Amino acid sequence: MMTESLHPPMNFGQESLQGAAESILQTPFRGLTPDAVINAVESVGPRCDGRLLALNSFENRVYQVGVENESHGEATSYLIAKFYRPGRWADDAILEEHGFIAELERAEVPAVAPLSLNGRTLHSHRGHRFSLSPRHGGRAPELDNVEVLAQLGRFIGRLHQVGARHPFRHREVIDIEHFGDRPVSWLAQSGMIPADLMPSWQAIVTMALDGVASAFKRAGAVRQIRLHGDCHAGNVLWRDPGAHLVDFDDARTGPAIQDLWMLLSGDAAAQASQLGHVLRGYRLFADFDPRELELIEALRTLRFIHYTAWIARRWHDPAFPAAFPWFGSVRDWQDRILVLREQVAAMQEPALPMALD
Repeated sequence: MMTESLHPPMNFGQESLQGAAESILQTPFRGLTPDAVINAVESVGPRCDGRLLALNSFENRVYQVGVENESHGEATSYLIAKFYRPGRWADDAILEEHGFIAELERAEVPAVAPLSLNGRTLHSHRGHRFSLSPRHGGRAPELDNVEVLAQLGRFIGRLHQVGARHPFRHREVIDIEHFGDRPVSWLAQSGMIPADLMPSWQAIVTMALDGVASAFKRAGAVRQIRLHGDCHAGNVLWRDPGAHLVDFDDARTGPAIQDLWMLLSGDAAAQASQLGHVLRGYRLFADFDPRELELIEALRTLRFIHYTAWIARRWHDPAFPAAFPWFGSVRDWQDRILVLREQVAAMQEPALPMALD
């Protein structure tokens, strides 16, 4: 989930650029049939055996594809084929994501980098951009286990150690502008908010952004590094002897706490305890600035605003009404207003009481 960075898709053929762009953005994965997926994969080398499984993904389309062993003609392995949503990231931004993952792999930080085939990691077939990666399975981490939390902290600390080497050049920053101001402006003009709730929504979202601004001001000039960006439990796969992260699609520059707070749950006391265990491992590899604790609820608020706009922007994609049938109803917007009120109150509470030494 993230704010869109619109760029024309590839290979428009003879259509006009504007007409083709509008058509593809309205039906972003038009024509991506099972045969089209297999043909795309085979266009860069691997020979598919016909096994194809669509994996859970809304923003892009991701498939597990069975491939044959060229030496023996037997189906012995799988690849993960990821087809990128047209109009979201420019090629340079996608390649920067790929480069970051490859950098992590070279540093022996568990991450699954796209395969380089024919000297490229980003490919195009009939207007669809895609990458291929090895399949690496795993299970959800046990976030109620303090040793698992510490090990996750060590893992993310190593990731941030690499991420701090230099910033992204082509990917956005997690900040008030990209995750707050722009989504709010778009939603206000979208026509998707019920008219009778618009005054209440505008009032509370203004208060929420003021609270976010105050939190960032209290935190001060914290360090900005390359991040995974969407480090929730669903993107952490656990395999003995540890974890690896998947889906770097939301990789951004931002404060380190962004990759930590989504691992926390429960009331303030529970979150403080969990974060203490995470930081026990994290600080073995990376410094942590305690001022960033001021940003946890602010970042949660920005994520909620951004998430709302993300669903609204994608409503033309048939996958979204099917997955979020309640979105856009009066009750749904009332609930969203209530969540923002709760976040305004949460941002006025003291930061998590942590003993960092």
